[in-house]
Amino acid sequence: MQPARRAKGTNVRHLVTAKATPFLKWAGGKSQLLATFDKFYPKNFNRYFEPFLGGGAVFFSLAARYEGLRATISDCNDELINCYTMIRDQPDEVLEELREHRNDIHHFYKIRAQNADQLDDAERAARMIFLNKTCFNGLYRVNRKGQFNVPFGRYKNPKLVDSQNIYAVSRVLANTQIICQPFEKAVAKARQNDFVYFDPPYHPLNSTSNFTSYTKGSFNYADQERLAQVFKSLSQKGCYVMQSNSDIPVIRELYSGFRIETVQANRAINCNGDKRGRINELIILNY
Repeated sequence: MQPARRAKGTNVRHLVTAKATPFLKWAGGKSQLLATFDKFYPKNFNRYFEPFLGGGAVFFSLAARYEGLRATISDCNDELINCYTMIRDQPDEVLEELREHRNDIHHFYKIRAQNADQLDDAERAARMIFLNKTCFNGLYRVNRKGQFNVPFGRYKNPKLVDSQNIYAVSRVLANTQIICQPFEKAVAKARQNDFVYFDPPYHPLNSTSNFTSYTKGSFNYADQERLAQVFKSLSQKGCYVMQSNSDIPVIRELYSGFRIETVQANRAINCNGDKRGRINELIILNY
């Protein structure tokens, strides 16, 4: 783990006492379920691991509850991980770049067309936040070439520069290990009494409901099987393990013998508003 660098030219984040909240909208984000999740968390644990980070709603919730939370957070999306890393290490630079953006359709498509590999890390982080705040439904989706391809969202006045929350997030992340690794490697150092939360791309309910292209790869049934093996391995180590997933027979079969609870969540990602609504999801626990 590399030590977090102090943000250049400011100690503002250390003066911010506001609660850090997710700075990105995210498909499948768990903000709506945090109150429900309270009863599922272990009462005591050592370190926290979250290898499918996304918007980080569960991480930020736990960080607010447990001061000094020792956490390792990871995701396979390198643009996302760069965003978290830069907010931790250089929040001023990210905010400076964000102030260059505006909620305009022509500006949106100009920024969307940029090659992220040709930008510096602060520009990349600001670009991701800007696109997330102004694209349709806050989706993050790329094509097979890894190019962001979500259209403009036509929001009236999205908050592009939320300095208070960026500094609050930076403060929470200051002592957090942030990595970009496959889920197996991200939890490899988890030990007895550590808490691991998995929120993988959900297995599709049917052939038409699969939300793909979160990264250039995909998460298929073979990956779900690998995840189930890691879940079992962590259980044998004495870790507390919790997972969210689709309420479908194949997932229930993979975790037969473990505690399985059902919760209801809103399905918000559908171009047809009539098909959005409440849907059952699974919470799988080994405790």
